[in-house]
This record gives sequence, C-alpha cells and structure tokens, in this order.
Amino acid sequence: MNDGKRTPWIVGVSGASGTPYAAAVLRGLLAAGESVDLVVSRASRLTLLDETGISFRDAHWREDLAAWLARGADGKPDTFVVDLDDVRYWPAGDLGAGPSSGSYPAKGMLVVPASTAAVAGVALGLSKDLLQRVASVTLKERRPLVVAVRETPLNGQTLRHMVALDEAGAVVLPASPAFYAGATHIQDLVDFVAGRVLDAAKVPHRLYRRWEGELGAALRSD
Repeated sequence: MNDGKRTPWIVGVSGASGTPYAAAVLRGLLAAGESVDLVVSRASRLTLLDETGISFRDAHWREDLAAWLARGADGKPDTFVVDLDDVRYWPAGDLGAGPSSGSYPAKGMLVVPASTAAVAGVALGLSKDLLQRVASVTLKERRPLVVAVRETPLNGQTLRHMVALDEAGAVVLPASPAFYAGATHIQDLVDFVAGRVLDAAKVPHRLYRRWEGELGAALRSD
C-alpha cells in the first residue's frame, strides 16, 4: 500500500442497533479493493458489545475488528475471512485526526448504522465527535455522504433532520431490507442493506440479487 496515493472511504459507525450492517459494508469495501478509514463512536462500542459480545478497544482495534468482521449476522464466528491491511482506524475522540480536515484525501463517507443522534448532529453541524466532524467535512467538500438511518418509528424532528441532510447533498438511506432478492437467511437481509449503501457510493459488489423485471425469478433460482 502506498499511503501517498491512498484515497479511502471513511466509514463511521454510530450507536444505533445494526452493527452487522456496518460489518457487511466494511467487508464489501475491502472486497472491492477500496481503502477504508474507520471511526467507531463511543456509543457504538456499547451496541457492538451488546450485539456481538466484542469489546472494541483503541489499543487492540485490529484484533477486535478482525473478530467483528469475521462474525456472521447469525452470530457465528469465523464465517468470513477479511484482509485488514488497508484499514486505518481513528479514535472517535481524536478531533485532530486526518479526516477532520478537508485537505485529507477521501472518496467520501458512509455512516452505517446512523442513529438519530448522529443524524441530528450532522444535520445541525455540531461536530461533537470525529464521526460528526468528518461527516460535516464530507458535506462541505461536496464528497458523497451516505447516511444509513436505523431507527423506527421516526418522529417529526428526525424527519426534518433527514430532509436537511438530503438538501445538503447527502444520501439518506434507511436500513430497510427487501425480500425480492430471495433472502433465506438473516445474512441475506443484512447484505441487501449493505449492498444498497455500496450502490449509493458507486462501489461494485455482489451482495444481493438485483431486480431484473421477472416476477418470481429469485424463487425459481432457489
């Protein structure tokens, strides 16, 4: 890897439920040969611990990330094999990190899953942590920002924040699995959402079966 030519996608993981979505997006980016910069919020560490039993530690982030990304959405360990050579990690409290500046080279940012707190912080330009700061930088630099909101139901305030993000140029992408692709396992549903995130970022993948205009095609292929 040549850091002088490295232009990563920045992935921000907030405290919303849905850590398997983030894992699938990260695996998809790496499988596509993309460089990744990772920001894991403090709240998301609690969610990750609750949903997977994995403690994400700054000093051991590579070991913890490897365990997380190897885990399937059904909770089974060692389901996936992932190469982390082109991943760089930035602590959420490090507001002096590289991606906090618009001069830092990046292709864009994917916030997955995005909590309503993260949505509000980015929409209002609060920059209370590195995740929010990088999202604000992404918008001001006119780079792609995809916000995968994971919450239901949504109140009026959050909906207004989502409209503000849309008007600022972000793609607001609710984490809503679809069933036309022939999902038979929980991983299929997770991969559909992750695939739609990657679609919005124009990153090629093969995470789900695309609609081709033929009713029942997914059922017949099974």
